[in-house]
Amino acid sequence: MTEHLPVLIIAVPLLAAFVLPIVRILGVIPRDIFVFSVFIAVNVMLMSLIPDICIYNKTLHYVLGAASPSTLTPEGLAFPIRIVLKIDGFSLLMAVFSAIVGLVGFLYSHKFVPEDGRKNYYVILLLLMLVGMIGLEFTNDLFNFFVFLEILSISCAALVAFRTNQKHPPYAGYKYLLVSSLATSFFLLGVGLCYAQYGSFNMDYINRMLNHSLLDRVALVFMIIPLAMKAGAVPMHMWVADTYSEAPAPVTAMLVTASQASLYGVFRLSFTLFGNSTANISINYHTLGWIIIILGVLSMFIGVTMALVQHDVKRLMAFHSVSQTGYMLLGVGVGIAVYAGHDGGAAFHQYGKLAMTGGIFHIINNSMYKGLLFLTAGVMVRRFGTANLDRMIGMAHRDVFTTIAFIVGALAIAGIPPFSGFASKLIIFESVYHFNPFLSVIAMFVSVLTLASFLKVFYGAFLGPERKDLLVDNNPLPHGMTAGMGIMCLFILIMGIAPEAVIKYLIDPAIAGLVKIL
Repeated sequence: MTEHLPVLIIAVPLLAAFVLPIVRILGVIPRDIFVFSVFIAVNVMLMSLIPDICIYNKTLHYVLGAASPSTLTPEGLAFPIRIVLKIDGFSLLMAVFSAIVGLVGFLYSHKFVPEDGRKNYYVILLLLMLVGMIGLEFTNDLFNFFVFLEILSISCAALVAFRTNQKHPPYAGYKYLLVSSLATSFFLLGVGLCYAQYGSFNMDYINRMLNHSLLDRVALVFMIIPLAMKAGAVPMHMWVADTYSEAPAPVTAMLVTASQASLYGVFRLSFTLFGNSTANISINYHTLGWIIIILGVLSMFIGVTMALVQHDVKRLMAFHSVSQTGYMLLGVGVGIAVYAGHDGGAAFHQYGKLAMTGGIFHIINNSMYKGLLFLTAGVMVRRFGTANLDRMIGMAHRDVFTTIAFIVGALAIAGIPPFSGFASKLIIFESVYHFNPFLSVIAMFVSVLTLASFLKVFYGAFLGPERKDLLVDNNPLPHGMTAGMGIMCLFILIMGIAPEAVIKYLIDPAIAGLVKIL
């Protein structure tokens, strides 16, 4: 059974999505127990892989259709149809936090989404969204990367448009689907260019055969830019505010993780596919790093400035998602820029690896505190019946738990100790300063503006006199909603209090799985 864990982690939720209509015949409670068990099983299976991969530095391969699935042969690499799964520190890290956010999203949805005859479809889409994220992070095959990206895009679009009785969600869903279709189409063109030259879809095989021709550079652009758009990087962020603001709160929390799965693709392709350190690629790789850095700086600054002027709480948080993506791009972009720079590996080991540590650490931090903030926004909209901050006041009198959860998320995203955002931002500030002090100053300035933005939300929505006449829902929160926010708060505190352990056992193995010169 252990040998087959890589494929079971994907197959179990995929099979559950197909059999869910049959389980629903037994009733709502059996369905919810069944889906909860699936989410728990996926999390347990992923956690069980941490010792081998993150502590003993193993890399697991699983070749579907092979007599010995866990044994990778040259034929398994070259055969164009055979699917190869590869789990290293980076893919496992992303999958673990994707599964955690998926579990939180399901718990929060238990009473948040009404049982109106359509919830069965909603739960099926949640499972498919989880399949898309984990499959994308586990596959070592470009075509199947495209397939899982499509599964993820379609399920996300359907969940964004789920509330079809309202005017704006279907529009937001169509917009997300249009952007996703454009992105995946160009990505598939890039995959086709790679296959036309090397006769394989396997990333490791293509990397070994890579000759860095003009077609390779075109393929790189066709694959990296669409994934950056799916991640919400400026100037390709036009879909983020509409999509995040109109989706149900638990879906928005999962959309953050889905966007980071696309960001995973940017980093994975940059290193694993195109990062052949034996070739003379220093100039091109340095340029690629600077392109990612520029995207990161633009995302940070434009995202936070757009957030400052918002009066819709979910749109405000959506633009902050764009801004936080910038930190991740900045950190890993610096690592890419010096990975094959003119001074070889010395600069990478001096501050490039540290920059990547901060960028990847910020990915998992963001999935927690940004997901938490969107969940608190869902409670705010539920309480006041609107997302307009001008019509919210005094919520701290009514809902102490949500108030505390919001404070935790706001302080974490602003980089205030002892919360998790402080550790990753401090690492980014320090390492980027060695690369270019001006970039570090911009990052710190954006962090100050982030704090100011959330102080505005806290002052406007939570403080002030209690106004019961503005409340449309005065009932206690369902246990699933409080459990979901509580799990997020717990992770934020643990990662903020013990960042050294997180870096040693999760982040360092992720970088080792990504960068080949370590």
